[in-house]
Amino acid sequence: MDQLESMRVFVAVADAQSFAGAARWLKCSPAAVTRAVAALEAHLGARLLHRTTRSLRLSEAGERYVAECRRILGQLNEADAVASGAHVEPQGYLTVTAPVLFGRIHIAPLMLDFLKAHPRVQAKAFFVDRVVHLIDEGMDVALRIAHLPDSSLSAVKVGTVRRVVVASPDYLAQHGEPLTPDELGQHDAIGISTSGGPFTPWQFARPDDPKRELRPAPSPRVQCTVNGSEVGILAARAGHGLARAISYQVAEHVASGHLRIVLAAYEPAPVPVHLVHPEGRHAAAKVRAFIDFAVARLRAHPALNDVDPSRSP
Repeated sequence: MDQLESMRVFVAVADAQSFAGAARWLKCSPAAVTRAVAALEAHLGARLLHRTTRSLRLSEAGERYVAECRRILGQLNEADAVASGAHVEPQGYLTVTAPVLFGRIHIAPLMLDFLKAHPRVQAKAFFVDRVVHLIDEGMDVALRIAHLPDSSLSAVKVGTVRRVVVASPDYLAQHGEPLTPDELGQHDAIGISTSGGPFTPWQFARPDDPKRELRPAPSPRVQCTVNGSEVGILAARAGHGLARAISYQVAEHVASGHLRIVLAAYEPAPVPVHLVHPEGRHAAAKVRAFIDFAVARLRAHPALNDVDPSRSP
């Protein structure tokens, strides 16, 4: 059995999570499936699957390799279709990563609509508040909220967001609204640390000199060490103090009147939002179709266009 065929067998085993299931799907014997995977592991010098009498799961190397197998086999299918003059329909597994809250608010509903439009595509979403290495972790597309460094990745800008300070109307009625960052020492602050480290000082810009940075460090009354910002935002909504967030994270709360933005004149420059993927013009049809679909949807959303979130729907 050649390597490409062994790769097809391995992908079938990973999808079925069993040798017998893959054999039924491929219409061959379980012994042939076992031999193909064993030959692939011997060729690579790495264990791709952890097997027990009751379960089968991918190893860390297997997780990376199955993503590459899907990419290579998908490109091969597309090449065959192009050569035969057939329309290349998006198909196969699509893996997308994004920050947790952005993923829940924007990417998850977008992906569901995309899958409805492209029934031959299956998708996996990986929402995490860290930078995911697309190639090493087998991801097709990532949403990044940052100024991007130079890299080999293709990037499409879909908008900008702001770093804002928010508080509930009840808190501001009781404690007053800070008019400059210097007044933060008189207020309760809700510190959010996603790394488990110390509370990070808030960054501001001077209205008369935007390039000059201010870094006041309010002492947080409530400090949250969490893997996302939702707890801190909910604490601010409940009136426990001021919180720092990205504008899209609080857009719904501001629009509903449960939170108000303060110190807007001192906000740092907006942060760009990009969709990135590794393969440029040579990306698979599923990736190109998703990028086109997602760019149109995200660019149309007010929360990604550096507008006041209170105008967001």
